[in-house]
Amino acid sequence: MSTDGTGPDAAAHRDEVPQFALPLVIRVERATPPGRTDALEAAARAVLTFLADPRTVDGEWTERALAWQDGRIRKVVRRARGAGWRRALALPGITVTHGSAEVRVYPPVPVDGWPEDLARLQVSGTDLADAEPPADPEPAVPVLWLNPRLQMTAGKAMAQAGHAVQLAWWRLPHEARAKWQGSGFDLAVRASPAARWPALLASGLPVVRDAGFTEIEPGSCTVVADHPALRG
Repeated sequence: MSTDGTGPDAAAHRDEVPQFALPLVIRVERATPPGRTDALEAAARAVLTFLADPRTVDGEWTERALAWQDGRIRKVVRRARGAGWRRALALPGITVTHGSAEVRVYPPVPVDGWPEDLARLQVSGTDLADAEPPADPEPAVPVLWLNPRLQMTAGKAMAQAGHAVQLAWWRLPHEARAKWQGSGFDLAVRASPAARWPALLASGLPVVRDAGFTEIEPGSCTVVADHPALRG
């Protein structure tokens, strides 16, 4: 699954019907850019927050959310600063702040019908760095393990992290979903140790496979969603 991942109920004729994308915008000010890990974790939390929001579950965003999940669960990450960020805040959505990162998620939009204030924001080249390596996650915290052999920009990795938590969310029972939501969607994003990656792929946990439209080869496995409730 990729930045154009496939939903669980995707129809065979999906390419013949309108396609939707989930917009994510990260605030990247020139003087104070967010850390890479904070950005990835904020994006994952934003996707979960959107999926659990009452407007998505049974409200004003439901129809678009269903159309998006019935086809490719595409996510597009754009960046904004200054006036562009203020314009992005004016549009209906949800802002998630995590550490040094601010990410705003919006209800899905047609891939060829973006709101002007989002369409004008830049997509490519969003890359960030951590000032120091992130700490090891606690054992009980859900972890999104990144493929250690792949090089992805922060924007690409944010979309992949979003796919991973969505796959995990779909597989979790109601009680586990409620517990995760109650924790504020606590999670960590880390690069997998190279020696552990094959075992993660074979574990039965949700795996994101990329379609290869940008940056990496088609079929590449990018992220494994390691939620304690899904471990065998």
